[in-house]
Amino acid sequence: MNPWITGSYQKSTGSTTDANFDRQPSYAAAVPLQIQMQAMTSGDLRQVSGLNLNGELRAMYCNGAIEGVDRPQSLGGDLITLPDASIWLVAKVLENWNTTSGWTKFCVVRQN
Repeated sequence: MNPWITGSYQKSTGSTTDANFDRQPSYAAAVPLQIQMQAMTSGDLRQVSGLNLNGELRAMYCNGAIEGVDRPQSLGGDLITLPDASIWLVAKVLENWNTTSGWTKFCVVRQN
């Protein structure tokens, strides 16, 4: 099992339009978050197989609730930044046990 580390969490607040009328994602201020990173299991990979995700995928655990990308609801797109300055996009919640056990497992995709 990997150790718990402190990263920073930025919740998506939607998007803004810049001077060129391009939409840019916007985020709330970063807050510290205790996370644990793990490899994706075969079951995790089956859950995200239809999402057209490219790049480096990992599973993360945290205490609390995290939102996956839900375009119809305009939710998700949250970012996790690790101590090594790598930035990870929250793509999908894999297990949400926040209401009963206080933790969430989610899939992240490396952004840099």
